[in-house]
Amino acid sequence: MRITVENIGKKFVREWIIRNASFELLAGQQYTFVGPNGSGKSTLLQLLTGIIPVTEGTIRYRDHAGKEIEEDRWYKHIVIAAPYLELIEEFTLRELIEFHSKFKPFKNGMSFSDFEDFVQLAHASGKTIRHFSSGMKQRVKLGLAFLSDVPIIFLDEPTTNLDVQGINWYLERVTDYTQNQLVLLGSNVKQEYEFCENIISVSAFK
Repeated sequence: MRITVENIGKKFVREWIIRNASFELLAGQQYTFVGPNGSGKSTLLQLLTGIIPVTEGTIRYRDHAGKEIEEDRWYKHIVIAAPYLELIEEFTLRELIEFHSKFKPFKNGMSFSDFEDFVQLAHASGKTIRHFSSGMKQRVKLGLAFLSDVPIIFLDEPTTNLDVQGINWYLERVTDYTQNQLVLLGSNVKQEYEFCENIISVSAFK
């Protein structure tokens, strides 16, 4: 998978949040978009996922053969862990995992119980998501991102709401479980993205 970005911009009311952004994102590489709070990191990631539309410019997804993928099919190729995307709180953990797997199968045929062990929440399998702590929810989001069998992973502020144990859990897994995938990460915390090979400053797109 490859993503080509050509002169994109995003305007909210009268303010340009992103402007004149052009770059290419290649399969199997890790990229971090850095910048201070309010610089547009999350906005740029949402543009790249298609969650919000660009005001100007183009974003193109291409498969390994170079064939362009239509925007309404992007969702099949991506998984996202971000603070602004909520889990379905009426589901139990097991129900959420089962629901997710219908759209995004897990890598290597991982079982539901193995997933629960992976996120260290087997004891909460039958608990509804609304009763999870913010840290538990974040670990579930990251688990779904790491284990979904898709070519592109988006991680926006991945250690948000995690305690020290949760941060260590993330750091111990992020490299092993994103190999051979295109990883796009938004952060201003170096610890979150030290494994990334490519750093892109969002401040340049103004």
